[in-house]
Amino acid sequence: DSCAYKIQQLVPSARIVTAHGKMNEEQRFGVAHKERLKEMKHNVDVLTLSATPIPRTLNMAMSGVRDMSVIEEAPANRHPVQTYVLEHDWGILAEAIRRELRRGGQVFYLHNNIATLERCASQIAGLVPDARIVIAHGRMAEEQLSNTWKMLMDHEVDILVCTTIIETGVDVANCNTLIVENADHMGLSQLYQLRGRVGRSNRRAFAYLTFQQGKEISEISAKRLAAIREFTSFGSGFRIAMRDLEIRGAGNILGAQQHGHMESVGYDMYVKMLSEAVQEQKGEKPVSSIEAECLIDVRVGAHIPESYIGSLSNRIDIYKKIAGIRNEADAMDVTDELIDRFGEPPKAVKGLIDVALIRNLAIQMDIYEISQGEERITFYTHSLDMNRIGALSAKYPGRVSAGAVDKACIYLALERSETILELLREALVCMKEAQDRMEQGEAGEQGEAPQTPRRAKPVEKKATSAMERALEMQKAMTAQKRASAQQAAQRQARTPRKG
Repeated sequence: DSCAYKIQQLVPSARIVTAHGKMNEEQRFGVAHKERLKEMKHNVDVLTLSATPIPRTLNMAMSGVRDMSVIEEAPANRHPVQTYVLEHDWGILAEAIRRELRRGGQVFYLHNNIATLERCASQIAGLVPDARIVIAHGRMAEEQLSNTWKMLMDHEVDILVCTTIIETGVDVANCNTLIVENADHMGLSQLYQLRGRVGRSNRRAFAYLTFQQGKEISEISAKRLAAIREFTSFGSGFRIAMRDLEIRGAGNILGAQQHGHMESVGYDMYVKMLSEAVQEQKGEKPVSSIEAECLIDVRVGAHIPESYIGSLSNRIDIYKKIAGIRNEADAMDVTDELIDRFGEPPKAVKGLIDVALIRNLAIQMDIYEISQGEERITFYTHSLDMNRIGALSAKYPGRVSAGAVDKACIYLALERSETILELLREALVCMKEAQDRMEQGEAGEQGEAPQTPRRAKPVEKKATSAMERALEMQKAMTAQKRASAQQAAQRQARTPRKG
């Protein structure tokens, strides 16, 4: 009696989910289905299994909302499926079918249109007259469909012309050639699942993903086909899902959308905000990256021209890599990659890399904005450091000033013969060296051995004179503030009152 046993596990179809059950392949279900399952019992643990998780689920795992494990062990005695993406050509496809039949195999031919399925089967029969061909689709009667599968498993059928009904749950070890019509109409995960119907034995399998001759496919479709052709090794489902995430976007965690881009804030900012929220929920102190930013507004060419990298996705990828530059070694790695992939970088790209290095150096100096004016450069900082100002004054006599009325900032006057990026680099390095000397001096006062020995008296005298100039500047700034306050008070006193 089935009622006498407690159900431990139920693996149902989508139809069962809508009534009273659980699911198998996560990527084939909507958010409403999955939320309904969670509502059946509040203390249930959910385990999601999928070879190609949807962008929303993958993004939640990558962001820390869900835990994730990856199974990468390949099946024994299997070979990766040889994948071809090409225009539909009956000559090539007929030869592929004959080659499979000659070695005693069977063929899946996917024509995803029930209305023209029989016509397609007749056309294939004309090209391969000796082949035994049957059709299969979802509108067939259950008994008829069952007989078709039985004939296929008993090797009574050479070619199965079918719809996407074979996408899941089909395991025919002797079928090792797959032909898909209009592959550009299908999703990346769907193509990966279809390709998995072949190559389920120790024989080499082939997949032909075709599109109409002379058709100009969309950019997104081209990316999908390029990805399915690129990722052919075992365990590439995760990489396929990651590429799908890049193409389609991450979806909406709090809503029903399972893909789509966060157009208002951008994906990178969205992931940062989400990571901080997850850390707060876990009781961890989020590491905010708001302070660790520096806006650089200077008049130099700093971008990737379309003439240098034509693909938009490749340009975005290189922009991300340049934004991740932290030191000279990172810059050299990115430059080497650019030369290897696209040739010698133009001046604008080199400028972009220089700006990335300058930005990182400025962040270390607690500078959050650098702006170029007509006659001077302004460094906006959270607090004024007299050691840095003194070091700059020594390096650029008569050109350095500071202010702290509205924002703390350091001014450096420009000269016509100077290159702006080189000047910024030298100025920031100068401030960094002053900061390092100060930190080493503090370490020496605390009894720690400084990393560099102390210099002779002339160098100490130079540092002392720089400090004196910095103290004088500080006194002048204080006097300027007092004078401004007195002038404001006098203006207010002279203003006649309305009575």
